[in-house]
This record gives sequence, C-alpha cells and structure tokens, in this order.
Amino acid sequence: MVGRKPKGVPAGSSRHSAMPQDAAPDAAEARTQSGGNGSDYLIRHTTLRQLQLLEAIVRLGSFTRAAEELFLTQPTVSMQIKKLSEAIGAPLFRHVGRTIEPTDAGREVHAACRDILSTLSNLEIKLADLKGLKRGRLRLGVLTTAKYVAPEILGAFCRVYPGIDVSLKVTNREHILERLMGHDDDLYVMGQPREANDQIETIPFAPNPLVIVASAEHPLAGERSIPLQALAEESFILRESGSGIRDAVLAHFAAAGLTPRVRMQLGSNEAIKRAIVGGLGIAALSLHSLTLESGGGRLALLDVEGFPIMRRWHLVYSKGRELSLVARTFLNFAIDYEPEIRARLAEAEANFDGMRDRLSARSHST
Repeated sequence: MVGRKPKGVPAGSSRHSAMPQDAAPDAAEARTQSGGNGSDYLIRHTTLRQLQLLEAIVRLGSFTRAAEELFLTQPTVSMQIKKLSEAIGAPLFRHVGRTIEPTDAGREVHAACRDILSTLSNLEIKLADLKGLKRGRLRLGVLTTAKYVAPEILGAFCRVYPGIDVSLKVTNREHILERLMGHDDDLYVMGQPREANDQIETIPFAPNPLVIVASAEHPLAGERSIPLQALAEESFILRESGSGIRDAVLAHFAAAGLTPRVRMQLGSNEAIKRAIVGGLGIAALSLHSLTLESGGGRLALLDVEGFPIMRRWHLVYSKGRELSLVARTFLNFAIDYEPEIRARLAEAEANFDGMRDRLSARSHST
C-alpha cells in the first residue's frame, strides 16, 4: 500500500538514522532477502578485525585499553564495533556505571569469537610447523621482574634462528595471568607459582636468587655473615602488594620470627635502586636486576645469613593450547641456556664480593 511504513520501522524514523541497537529489523530483513541463511549474511558483513576488537574489549573491559593493545584509535574501535552491532542486529555492549559489559548478544558473539580466533591461531601454528624454523612467530609474555633475564635468552635465540618474528610483552602479574587465560601469547616467563593449577604447565628454567641490597655507603656494606636479626631495625623498601619478591622476603623473615621495618613501598626495581642510592633504606632484589651495577658503584650486596633466597624463573603455558614448533624450540633453548645465566650471575656476585672486600679494607684502615 502507498505510504505504508516498512514493517519494524517506527513512524517518524528512518532506516538511515537508526542506532546499532535499533538495527535488528534491518539486519533481519537483509538476512531474509539473502535467502534466510544467517551465516552467509554474517560472513559478508563482518570482519575478523571486528571480532578481534570485540574479544579484546570483553577481555580488557575497556574500549580504550583494547585500542591501545591493538594500536588503533578509540574512534576507530567504536566505529568498527558499531558496524559489527549493525550486522548482528543487536547492541553488543551496555554501560554499567563507568564500566561496560557485554549484552546477552555480546556474550554469544564473544563466545563465537574465541572459537574462531582459537581455530585461526591453531591453523597458524600448524602452517608454521610445516615451514620449520626458517620462518615463524614467537610471542612471549614476561613478568616485569623477569625483563632482566628474558631479553638475553630471546636475543641468543634470535641469533640462532634469525628468521623468527618475535614479540615481547612485559607487564605485571595480574595482566600476565589475564593474557595466559586468554591465550594471547605462546609462552610466559614468571616467578614461583603460588599454588598448584592443573590448567597450566610450569617448567623451571633459570635461577633467580634474591639478595639484600644497600647503598655502598651503608655501615654494613663491608661486613661478613650479617645475622638476619641485625636487619630487623633497618628501614626496608618493599615492592607493592602481590609481588612475588615481597612475599618471599616477608615469609623468610616470618620463619625466623622477625618482621622487617617497612619504610616505603615502590612499584619497580629501578625506583627501589634509586631509593637505596638515596639512602632511604635497604631492599631485597633479584640478582638479575643488579648485573649492570656489579662492576662497582653505588650499590652493594649485604652478606646476610640465609641469603640469597634461591628461587627460579618458570616458563608457563596453558595445557589447553598446543605449542607451535617455534614455541617448543624456544622452551628447550631456554632450558639449555641455564649455564650461561648461571655464569652471568656468578660473575656479578664475584664482582660484588670484590667490592665488599675493598669496602671492608677501607673501613678497617680508617
């Protein structure tokens, strides 16, 4: 009939001005006109990039963080999600206070996204295996405190296999666990596992000794066999809550019936080293973070009874994810590289020992 509005379009509105949440009638009509095959419609009107964006937004809980992770602008992300919403015919996200969460339709699309992206990732692994190690890709997620050891191993690996494209994501424990659960990387470098988890595989591959560090001007810098009790009244600088180093140090003191006197908490090893040099206190750090300072300078290792605390770095991956040939090769390479790491740590420790002897001689001569 002349003048009759199309079914599903309210009076006074036009199809061109509809927002994504009002797009369901158009999408349904288009699917009907395409022969009723909804899968054909979505294949023609959605892109893998849109699905990747939706997965990242749901995982990270933010359009902004998804844009940063995928190196896109936020307007681009919003526009692509709007197009995906129009193709689906339903809103995919809703605002809850200052946060966003997926709608029922968004959760369904997200579940499908994970299946699709996982299938493509496994296909990429199989194709890379067919090519051998002349080409391929390796993605590593690295705990912030492991940034002192992972690049060294990765550099040695790339010298042996120059055709491998590598990426290194350095972040805190919380985000590493998020990436592990999301299968975002091939392998992860982390510290001691805090609890058993039958969903992940953890393989120790390198020593990670924790040592007590002070300013070279500290009165104890030249002393030998310092009892742990002597540190109880020193001002300690600790990592933030949740840090593996912090937990190990506090547990070590607690086992001896002691509680360190905490002066401040800082979020990075570099900030802690600067605070030590500034005379603000002493701290426990990974010896890996001190190798560049071991040639003699403003930092000293204290010879404390019960230290170093011997820990290990671990290579971690999800048991539900098949490792590529490249990832398996890197895992074995890292395990075999342990003697090189031990030699580097022994050299650093010897340098600090020599520095301690010089400080001791100087203090006794004055």
